[in-house]
Amino acid sequence: MQPQKIQKYLRIYRDGLLKDNIPFWQERAPDRKRGGFFTFLDRKGAVYGTDKPVWIMGRAAWLFARLYNAVEKRPEWVKLAEGGIDFLEKHCFDSDGRMFFMVTRSGKPLRKRQYLFSETFCAIAFAEYAIASGRAEYAVKAENLFRLILRYHNTPGLLRPKTIPGTRRMKGHSMPMILLATAQVLRRAGDKDIYRATIDDTVFQLERHFLKPEFKALLESVGPRGEFLDEPAGRVINPGHAIETSWFLMEEARFRSDKKLLALALKILDWSLEWGWDHKYGGIFYYRDCRNRPCEQYEHDMKLWWPHNEAIYATLLAHFLTGDTKYATWHTRIHDWAYRRFPDRKYGEWFGYLHRDGTVSSTCKGNAWKGMFHVPRMLLNCWKLLEEAATADKKLSTLNFQR
Repeated sequence: MQPQKIQKYLRIYRDGLLKDNIPFWQERAPDRKRGGFFTFLDRKGAVYGTDKPVWIMGRAAWLFARLYNAVEKRPEWVKLAEGGIDFLEKHCFDSDGRMFFMVTRSGKPLRKRQYLFSETFCAIAFAEYAIASGRAEYAVKAENLFRLILRYHNTPGLLRPKTIPGTRRMKGHSMPMILLATAQVLRRAGDKDIYRATIDDTVFQLERHFLKPEFKALLESVGPRGEFLDEPAGRVINPGHAIETSWFLMEEARFRSDKKLLALALKILDWSLEWGWDHKYGGIFYYRDCRNRPCEQYEHDMKLWWPHNEAIYATLLAHFLTGDTKYATWHTRIHDWAYRRFPDRKYGEWFGYLHRDGTVSSTCKGNAWKGMFHVPRMLLNCWKLLEEAATADKKLSTLNFQR
C-alpha cells in the first residue's frame, strides 16, 4: 500500500474513532445515576430502553480500558471502565458464579442464557482494566472467570444444550472463536499456560472440525468430532463470523511468528470472502448455506454493520502480513461499500442494519446486540496497524513483529 493511501486510511479510522464514535457513546451511554451503560439508543442517541445487556456492559468496560491502554491515558476513560466493572460485579453475577444476560437499569436480573458470552466479555474487561489501573487482582479475577467458563463449557450437563444430545449432538463455532479471542486478551494481563493450551485447542478445532475443504467454508455447527450434518442448521456459513475468526488467527500467527497458522487464517479469510460477498448489490451477506440451498434465517440476505467491520480489519491485516495486493483490493472494496452506507453523516456513529440493497432497515444506534464494540474496535485496530505500517523500518510481511 502506498504511503499516501496509508495516511488517508489512517486519518479516516483515527478520526472516526476519536471524533465520531467515542464521543457519541461517551456522552450518551454512561448511566450517571445507576451505573453501567445504556445501549438502547435511537438514531440521535436518545435512550429508548433502560434494560442493560450484560455482555454489552463487559464490552463497553473493556473498550474504555483499552482506549486508556492503547490510545491515551485519559482519566475519564479509566473511570468509565471502572464504573462499568463496578456495575458488573455488584449486579450481574448469579450465585453459581455465572452471569446474567440481561438486567434492569438498577441491576435486577431479567434473563440468563445457556451461552457464556456475558462471562467472556466480563473477563476481557477485568483483564484490560487490570492493565489500565495497575490493580493486579483484576488479572486474577479474569483468570478465575476464564477457568469457570472452561469448566462450564467442557463439563457435559452443566449447560443446557441447544439440541437433545440423545438425538443429535452438535457444537458451535462461536465457542472456540470466543475462547481464542478471550485468551488472547487475558494473556496481555499476565501469560498463563491455560491461555496457550486453550488457544492451541481452539486452533485444532477450527482447522480439523469446523473447516470443510469440500465446501471451502468454515461452518457454524458440526458434530462433536467435526461431523458434517446435512440439515439446515449444519450447513450454515456466517461469513462475518468466519472472517472475524480469521483475523484472530492472524494475530496469533504474528504473535508466534507462525507462517503455518497464517496460512490457515488466510484460507479461512479467502473462502469466507467468496461466500460472503454479494456480487449483485455488494456488501457481505449475513448467512449462506454451504450447498446453496435456502437459508432458514429470515435475515440471511441483510447487511449488518459488524461483518463489514471485521472484514475491513481482516483484509487490511492480511495485506500487511503478506504484501499481497489482492487483500488491499478487498479492503478497498469493502471499505468503500461500507462507508457509503453505514456511517450516519447527520447524527454520527453507524447504522447497524441494512437491507440487501444497502438501504437502511433500522435507524437505531444500539440495542441488545449492537453497542460499543465492533465499530470502535475496528477503527482502533485499523488506525494502530496503519500507524505501525507508516513507521515500520521494514516490510511487515516478515511476521517479525508483535503488538
